[in-house]
Amino acid sequence: MRAVVQDRYGPPEVLRVEEIDQPVAGGNQVLVKVVAAGVDQGTWHLMAGEPRMVRLAIGLRRPRMRVSGRDVAGVVEAVGPGVTSLAVGDEVYGTCESGSFAEYAVGRTGQLTRKPANLTFEQAAAVPISAGTALQGLRGIKPGERVLVLGAAGGVGSYGVQLAKAAGAHVTGVSSTAKLDLVRELGADEALDYTRDELPAAAYDFILDTGGNRSLKILRRALKPKGRVVIIGSETKGPLGGMSRILWAALLSLVVSQQLRGLISTERAEDYAELRALIESGKVTPAIDRTYPLDEAAAAIHHLRDGHPRGKLVITI
Repeated sequence: MRAVVQDRYGPPEVLRVEEIDQPVAGGNQVLVKVVAAGVDQGTWHLMAGEPRMVRLAIGLRRPRMRVSGRDVAGVVEAVGPGVTSLAVGDEVYGTCESGSFAEYAVGRTGQLTRKPANLTFEQAAAVPISAGTALQGLRGIKPGERVLVLGAAGGVGSYGVQLAKAAGAHVTGVSSTAKLDLVRELGADEALDYTRDELPAAAYDFILDTGGNRSLKILRRALKPKGRVVIIGSETKGPLGGMSRILWAALLSLVVSQQLRGLISTERAEDYAELRALIESGKVTPAIDRTYPLDEAAAAIHHLRDGHPRGKLVITI
């Protein structure tokens, strides 16, 4: 099969399309014929091996998993021993273990579920990791609470705005000037331009910070005295990357009345099933900036990092 592979860490140019062996489904796994694959910031981190600490988990000198990509949407081609929840021919979406930038991928049944009936495969591939992360980050939001979403036009943020609205919150989204229209289209009650608008003091019950770099001091100032912050990712530099800000947030929470924490999301089929219900009811819709063919995966990663996409990017197979 054709797949996007890499044998070393580095910029998107380390990616290349190569013919490799098709994976085989083992116990509690399915083989998926990939139709589309989502692109998220995690794809870049795994490709680049940055921050360096992630290499402890994914390979010190070179990536253990050669094929890029996690988000997947496609059709079940074969099922492994013990699989009863999915069958050959089922249209599915979720995450995979063997890399989704390929013609075939293998995934566990605990990370795959039926695709939303009202989405194309391209739309479905844009959902799992980003929407699942937003869903986990917003757990506990109550109707009427004032929620601030930083990075509201990005992958996680675009879902954060819609999920907070679906929970009955009053939502303010923050983005660049060029993306304010998208933030409003997503359903935000207010849209702030980070280049010129200051965050009001003590205004929010909850802040979802999706990959930003604002100081904890600024975030706390915008929170109510008993408010909560969830930090999802960060592109700050240093040996720990965004983890340094998350660690400081955890320590600070021990001595202040506000709750500040980071989130490392997990990939769960039950969350994707919950998202399917929200999508099929019309409460959540993927925002897709553009799609790329498999041969242009490196260009997609470049656009993710440098082009400030409006919503999600997708690879089509």
